[in-house]
Amino acid sequence: IPFIVTENLPPPLTASPTPMLADGLAERGPKSLISGSGQQVSNGFTTSTPQSPREGPGSAAFSGGTSSVPGGGTGSSVPLGGLRTLVVQQTSLERPRETWSKKMDFLLSVIGYAVDLGNVWRFPYICYQNGGGAFLLPYLLMAVFGGVPLFYMELALGQFHRSGCISIWKHICPIFKGIGFAICIIALYISFYYNTIMAWALYYLLSSFQPTLPWTTCTNSWNTANCNRYMSTDHNVSWSNSSTSPAEEFYTRQVLQVHLSPGLHQLGSVSWQLALCLLFIFTIIYFSIWKGVKTSGKVVWVTATFPYLVLLVLLIRGATLPGAWRGVVFYLKPDWEKLLSTTVWIDAAAQIFFSLGPGFGVLLAFASYNPFHNNCYKDALITSSVNCLTSFLSGFVIFTVLGYIAEMRHLDVDAVAKDAGPSLLFIVYAEAIANMPGATFFAIIFFLMIIMLGLDSTFAGLEGVITAMLDEFPHVLSKRREQFVLGLVCVCYLGALSTLTYGGAFVVKLFEEYATGPAVITVVLLEVIAVSWFYGTNRFCNDIQLMLGFYPGLFWRVCWVAICPCFLLFIVISFLAFPPEVKLFQYHFPPWTTVLGYCIGVSSFICVPAYMVYHLLNAKGTFKQVQHFLSFPLYTFCNSCVGCHVARFEDKG
Repeated sequence: IPFIVTENLPPPLTASPTPMLADGLAERGPKSLISGSGQQVSNGFTTSTPQSPREGPGSAAFSGGTSSVPGGGTGSSVPLGGLRTLVVQQTSLERPRETWSKKMDFLLSVIGYAVDLGNVWRFPYICYQNGGGAFLLPYLLMAVFGGVPLFYMELALGQFHRSGCISIWKHICPIFKGIGFAICIIALYISFYYNTIMAWALYYLLSSFQPTLPWTTCTNSWNTANCNRYMSTDHNVSWSNSSTSPAEEFYTRQVLQVHLSPGLHQLGSVSWQLALCLLFIFTIIYFSIWKGVKTSGKVVWVTATFPYLVLLVLLIRGATLPGAWRGVVFYLKPDWEKLLSTTVWIDAAAQIFFSLGPGFGVLLAFASYNPFHNNCYKDALITSSVNCLTSFLSGFVIFTVLGYIAEMRHLDVDAVAKDAGPSLLFIVYAEAIANMPGATFFAIIFFLMIIMLGLDSTFAGLEGVITAMLDEFPHVLSKRREQFVLGLVCVCYLGALSTLTYGGAFVVKLFEEYATGPAVITVVLLEVIAVSWFYGTNRFCNDIQLMLGFYPGLFWRVCWVAICPCFLLFIVISFLAFPPEVKLFQYHFPPWTTVLGYCIGVSSFICVPAYMVYHLLNAKGTFKQVQHFLSFPLYTFCNSCVGCHVARFEDKG
């Protein structure tokens, strides 16, 4: 599809009828233009140009006169000036890149990826842990100055270069290509434990198709003597610190069976019930993504919209429960002294980062299937706003129930939940659902919502890996997508088997704390540095101007150059300075598990320096030339580059 670029060039720059043209709209023009028929531009398109009668083969067609460069051909030279029109036309015989069927498919996919299980359990818990409303101020500040600029940057990069997280680096800075491989390994680690949580939710969903929910009674085979059925109608039952609810025992002793494992040193056998549940989850995943975004883009119409319907129903129901106001007050009333604690700001920065999800290769992959001139700036603002508002809405859904539980037990709101993370959903919320009229109905839609929230994120995470590998090895994998996806899903399932054991909950906690968090933040820090400082913020902004028709404002440029790197560096240093105390139920993780966790995290990040060494060892030229190569962007020294500005070549020699 041809498109036309026009520009006003100042006289008296001259050049000869050679295949070399300016780098676009003067200093703010296209990043890559043509250098002859059939050449490849950096955003993935091949180009050719029609020839005028005065031009020889390989010349580009433009209006406003011809020109000559030093050492150029022998044609007559005319001063360049006025309006110049560039016609760029796709002439590649290769199969065109797949695109979204509708714009809404892309938006729902990005929203489904960003709005995941963390919005429902992590945000309410982090907010609850840091004093309720006091957490909202640092959360919004971190979103505006850190999360949203990173989100926008990745969408713009993916849309312009039309590449996955590995091959995109040949257009930006090849020595950082190891970042792409590290992202793929991190995505695999996430798939090893993230889908297990959906298997737990599926177990709950299947158990909900009963007149009496199994986590409402203390007469089951898995219950202990400490079990107290402390329902709203049981006023004669007293609650003590040693008491356990039926919901807690169902979760720990029937679903996880964690009491059969003493710890990470002895995980025990694989639970065949959870293994079947996870197999069913991965079967759904495979048939949703095996054909690409054409199929996954249709599935998200259900998986991305259904959770909002359920959240609305649960919010209305929770607001009518006795004591709900106590939870809402705790949620919104800020404790300003908490803002003096460094922990609150660390949690706010980490939460917005993991909620929006830059650095996992997903945004690059999704945006690469967009039309070139799609308004990704508007998309970034819409999807990030929807994500933050969903977290805020989920807080009301959770806190109304926490207030209800506190009212029922005659406790303070902050004393209700003893465990964080998934326990907030599978114990506290499950118990609250059991107290509602029509408990079976609410249990079914709630756990169905949990599964759909997880499916969206898994679709996105695996699509990021698939796109990266298909773009990096197109001749091998482009026609074997279905087989590659099947192999990838099988690897993810086998890698998740350790999380299905009796001690699998400990493995999930270990992966969550160490394997992904610090590694992906460090990788994104390097990504921002590579784009802003090596590729150049001005050049990146020129790319955005070519796509969207406007130049990014000062706020975005300052965020990309300074604020975002500081934002990420703050999270990394905070994690190293204040390592988390990992504890699950009554099990304290021993010191050797910390070493194991860091080793798992480093195993992905090691790809970055390893590829740098590999790239340097295979670089041609003297050591001085290699140093010179590393000091400037790639386009300055690449002999086959199609977008080099004449003036830049004259300056750099």
